[in-house]
Amino acid sequence: MTIAPFLHMLPILVVILSGYVMGRLLPIDSKTLATVAADFFMPALLFISMATTDLEGSIVSSLIGSSISITAMLLIVAFIWAKLAGQEPSKTVPSLVFMNSGFLAIPLMKLYGGNLGMNMSVIFDFTQSFAMFTVGVFIITGGLKASSVKTAFASPIIWATVSGLLVRTLAIPIPETIREIFLYAGDGAPALASFALGVSLKDFKLTLKVELISALFVRFVGGFLIGLLAANLFGLQGMAKVVVTVTAALPSAIFTSVLPIRHNKDANFATTMVLLSTLLGAFTIPLSFALMG
Repeated sequence: MTIAPFLHMLPILVVILSGYVMGRLLPIDSKTLATVAADFFMPALLFISMATTDLEGSIVSSLIGSSISITAMLLIVAFIWAKLAGQEPSKTVPSLVFMNSGFLAIPLMKLYGGNLGMNMSVIFDFTQSFAMFTVGVFIITGGLKASSVKTAFASPIIWATVSGLLVRTLAIPIPETIREIFLYAGDGAPALASFALGVSLKDFKLTLKVELISALFVRFVGGFLIGLLAANLFGLQGMAKVVVTVTAALPSAIFTSVLPIRHNKDANFATTMVLLSTLLGAFTIPLSFALMG
């Protein structure tokens, strides 16, 4: 194993650590910062990336297909784990299934593969975000309810990505001034997302439980193996295969701990999973890159 995978991760780790330290020292509202990143800067990045990507249609469909397959397979594994571990699915399953494919994967893949890697990550994140804000919310709230449907379709991330896809598919021209605005805002998204992730960690309280070890195993090892399987099933090669496999094994998505709070549900397990998996990510992410060569 070389030091190269760690060096890919180092800029993000520094920004995350900076966010954590400044969050501890200064009265920074982590929820407001995360909202700004998720509802303004990330949508700007997702829209312009989707609208201007030069990825071939076959690659786009394979990335979307692999992302959907990964979610489906992880859902099955997570529900089996919850049954065997005697855990309530509404409190535990989402943090095992949904990885940090936005705040962490997008800046990570930009560092790893430039704009090409970032655009692939954006496409992968689209289906993950849609699934998390629909299926994930339904699991957390215990079914199809008005509040869960509202949350699912109120996410700017989803609408920005869909809009970008439509602009690309219909070949709608984007005025240069508008393009520059979205590019300028989008360029700030990766660093701000990483910083917001660091700030958010200051609010998490660590509670160690035995079942967390097996849950982390599902998130990291299960995610990696399922990601690799999906990438092979859809015939992905090179950078696309790395993006899919490494992303599938990333730490739990921040929103798996935010969504339960929004719906007045218990978020203790999810927040602990987010904290522990994010901390362990400093070691597991370089390992995932190394295993992918």
